[in-house]
Amino acid sequence: MKAASFLLSSLIFSPLPAAAGSSLLFLELQGVGGYSSAEKSEIWHSMDAREAMQKTSAGFDLVHRPGGGSTLALQARLAHDPDAPERTRPQVYNAYYRARAPRGGYAWAGHNRTAAGLESYFDTHGALLQTLPMYGYGFDRDWGLGGSRDYDWGDAALSLTTGSGMRLRGAGGWLASARAGLGVLNRDNRTFGLYASAGEVPAVMGYELMNGAEGSYSAFGADYALLWDRWELRADLRAGKRSGMDYAAGLARLGLNLLEESRLKLEGQAVYDGMEGLEGWALAAGASCAATPYLTLRAMFEYDEMMGGRRAVAQVYYYIPI
Repeated sequence: MKAASFLLSSLIFSPLPAAAGSSLLFLELQGVGGYSSAEKSEIWHSMDAREAMQKTSAGFDLVHRPGGGSTLALQARLAHDPDAPERTRPQVYNAYYRARAPRGGYAWAGHNRTAAGLESYFDTHGALLQTLPMYGYGFDRDWGLGGSRDYDWGDAALSLTTGSGMRLRGAGGWLASARAGLGVLNRDNRTFGLYASAGEVPAVMGYELMNGAEGSYSAFGADYALLWDRWELRADLRAGKRSGMDYAAGLARLGLNLLEESRLKLEGQAVYDGMEGLEGWALAAGASCAATPYLTLRAMFEYDEMMGGRRAVAQVYYYIPI
């Protein structure tokens, strides 16, 4: 594990080649605020205060392509939330090196998507509506190694990660994941995937390590996504064990794109949290409007049955090349 940590650090923090390839650098700014009936006060986060997303923050997104089909990506923020255990904290979202594999496809090392569910191919770094990992099932990004390849029939991906999520080092856990999909979304406008994950992972929420001991985690699931005319459909269903407790979790989201260039999106989402003895629903509606090519306004309303509360959140999101 020490050797793997050294490798990842070398890949992520080594200087970029000065004269090769091409680079894109973006400035990212966002302001987030709302009200929670459960907390009976204003809030400055879209999910739990201990989660990483979304919070008022400033950061950058760097994508460097040295050539030969390889990519170095680094996206980091400095986020502020007066309700969080640490009010101001740096966040690393993307931090990986991806290269073409000898027999086709790609291999990567760093902080990247795990090979499971909707989170393996949908980017939610600026979104208010989130996938199942933000509800406690799986990881949107994780530190480790992985690979993927497209085929005529679809795609396949594997990952072996630390199971620590946002943290570079957790408590020494591991998580192996694999997904195979029929159809490639950005090629066929639809995909249906089957996936499985298994490992020993620490209990984390955002950057917070809830306890120092690893617990068993497993997931077996199916995901589906369809882009049809102005409509978008996304669904994810998984079940397994977490720290010795059975669970079943599901997500369904329907979106409608309106106006020229789909500048306005309306979405409705239902999430079922089926942890043994703690079952409940989270129902949400959201809207996203691209006011300019660089400025997006978002709003979300969510009812959380388990918390017995309602949450309304607004976001101003600015993302521009520099």
